[in-house]
Parts: sequence; structure tokens; C-alpha cells
Amino acid sequence: MRAAGAVFIDRHFHALTHKNYRYMWLGQCVSLIGTWMQNIGQSWLVLTLTGSSLKLGIVAACQFLPILLFSLFAGIVVDKFPKKKILILTQTVSMILAFALAALVLTDTVRYEYILVLALLLGLNNTLDMPTRQAFNVEIVGKEDLMNAIALNSTTFNMARIVGPSIGAVMMAWLGAGWCFLLNGVSFIAVLYGLIHIEAAPYVRKMRAKEGILKEIKDGIVYIAKDPILSPTVLLVTVIGTLAFNFNILIPVFTKNVLHMGETTYGTLMSCLGVGSLAGALTMSFRSKRGPKLKLSMAASCMVAICLILNGLSGSVWVCGTLLAFTGFFNILFATNSNSALQMYAKDEYRARVMSVYSLVFAGSTPIGSLFSGFIADRFGANGAFVACGVLTGLLCLFITWKYKSSLSTQSLKEQEMA
Repeated sequence: MRAAGAVFIDRHFHALTHKNYRYMWLGQCVSLIGTWMQNIGQSWLVLTLTGSSLKLGIVAACQFLPILLFSLFAGIVVDKFPKKKILILTQTVSMILAFALAALVLTDTVRYEYILVLALLLGLNNTLDMPTRQAFNVEIVGKEDLMNAIALNSTTFNMARIVGPSIGAVMMAWLGAGWCFLLNGVSFIAVLYGLIHIEAAPYVRKMRAKEGILKEIKDGIVYIAKDPILSPTVLLVTVIGTLAFNFNILIPVFTKNVLHMGETTYGTLMSCLGVGSLAGALTMSFRSKRGPKLKLSMAASCMVAICLILNGLSGSVWVCGTLLAFTGFFNILFATNSNSALQMYAKDEYRARVMSVYSLVFAGSTPIGSLFSGFIADRFGANGAFVACGVLTGLLCLFITWKYKSSLSTQSLKEQEMA
């Protein structure tokens, strides 16, 4: 039985055979549950304090605006310093910010303006954390197990997306949102413990003497634009990141204003999204040896658009929950495949810069999408916002697929060269 389990792990979760990755992964298993508890707690808290979809969108915009503004510069920083040390710093800051929000809520001194400030500070911290985390994967597992590691990260993230909202909803109903933020702060101890015990030789890029920061950023963008695999992938990620990842805005509004339900239903719907996402992550883990495929990103992005439109046409808890599960499934197929493609096909000296662009277009575009979906939800309801986001996503992804259809054959040639 034990041998069979070892064979199963070796075949489908081979990244776990790397000791350094296990430390990172186990820490994330705990920490991400706390993160998801805070996510739903903060959204519900803002909606309760203000009653405004637009103000909820503004909080999300504040949290992701720094990524939009500074992520390209962050890629240069990530290249210059050991990534382990950067991650210890960013995770410590995240822990402090979670405790600060918990203190404000538990002492009944929280105000909307304070939440905006803390969201902005968290966004600044994540600007450095996200590209560092992405580029660190290849240092602790190597290119051979990179896609498997990314798929496992998605699996962990989405298991937490199921467990975190469920615990968070119960916590909010019984003890209040403050306890969600407090437990999130405590959960960072696990990931910090794992990071401290990682022993990996850091990749620090040697800087050319006369090369300025702006020149390095420009070189990274030009490198992506000229690559037939990276460029359509980044464009698709831009569309999905802007229009298809606004669930922290639309689901609480849909729950409250369309379904006329409370915290428990909100947590259930977020967990449905997590169940589908988990299924998508496991699917990608099982097929990781095949490598990332551009055609999969193209197909999955179009399926996400269809699911968003159908979500907007639903009106019951169970129909919405089922559709959210499918939305989560295709979202994670897309995100894991695209992330893997960018890391797999980027050269070592460009990888951190490529992943900083990924952070920019995936998370940095969220302020635009949050404000857009919040505005539409305020004017036409959450149903209208789901449909609008779905239609725009579908049209843009179909255009990108048509424009870059020749890149599919280019990828086949690249795979033969890498084999």
C-alpha cells in the first residue's frame, strides 16, 4: 500500500520528491487557508460597511493597483537578490498587515478608509511577492518538474479556496470577520517556517555595467513581444486577468442582491468555485508531463467566457454554484497552463522579467476589471456584470486565437528542439 502510494506520488506529483519544494508546499497548505478566509471576510466586511458594489471594487483596485504600477520594476529587483530572502520579507509583512486588520475589527475601530490603506499596503507587498514566488519555483524543482509544481501550487490554492471560505463563513457568522483576519495572520507562521528551512542555490542574474532599469524592462517586453508563444499567452492572460477574475466583487453582490442570502451562502458559492478550480488543478497535475500547450490556453479562455455568461443568466443557488464550479475548472486550466508556458519557454536571464509582466497583466489588470465590474453591478446588477464580462472575454479571446493561430505550429517546432 505504501509502495503504491509512493508510485502514485512519483507519477503524478513528482515535484513533491524535492525536499525544498515540500517545505514550501506544506507551508502554503496552511497559509492559503488563512488567505482565503481573509479574502471573503474583507469582501463581506466592506459590503456590510458601505452597501456599495463600486466601493468594494475600489478596495480591490487599491489592492492590485501597485502591481499595475510597479510590477515591471519588481522583476528587476527579484533578479538582483536571493528569492528566499525576498519571500521571507514579503510573508512577514503580509502577516503584520493581517494582524493590523484583525486589531481594527476586533476593537470595533475599523473604517472603510482604513481598509483602503491596508489593501494598498498589501498590494505593494504583493508586487514583490508574486514574481518572486513564480521565479522561485524553477530554483527548487528544476525545469523538468516545473509544470507539475505549478499544478500542485494550483491544487493547494484551490483546496484552500474550498476550505478557507467554508471556515471563514462559519467564523463570520459566529464570531465576526475579525477572527478571519486574526487566523490568517497566525497561518503565516507555517510558510515562514518552511521558507527558513529551504536550502537552494539562488539564481542571481549578473548585471551588465551600463544597463539601466528602464532598458532592462524594455528588453524584457521586447523579448516577450517577439516570441510567438509568449506574446499570445500574455495577451490571453491580460484578458482573463482583467475580466474573468472578479469573483471577490461579483459573488458577494450576487449573493446579497440577487439571491438575497447571507454569509453561509456566500461561503458555499466561493467553495463551489474552489471545487471546480481544484478539479482543474488536479487535471493539470495529471497531464503535466505533456507540458503546456498554447491551444489549451486558447480553448480554456473561450470556455471561461461561456461560463461567465451562463452565470449571469442564472438565478438560483444550485445553478449558480454548478456554473461557478465549471468556471473555476476552466479558469485554472487556463491559468496553470499559461503560467507554465511562460516559465518553461522563457530563457533564464529573462524569466523574472517575464513573470513580472505576468503579474502585471494577471493581477495588475484587476483594478481595471474590479472598477468595471463594480460599476456595471451598481448600474445593471451582478447578473449584468457577469454577462458583460463574459461577452467581452469571449470576443477578445476569439480575436487573439485567430490572430495567433500560426503560433500553434511554432510551438510544435519548439517542443521538438527542447526534446
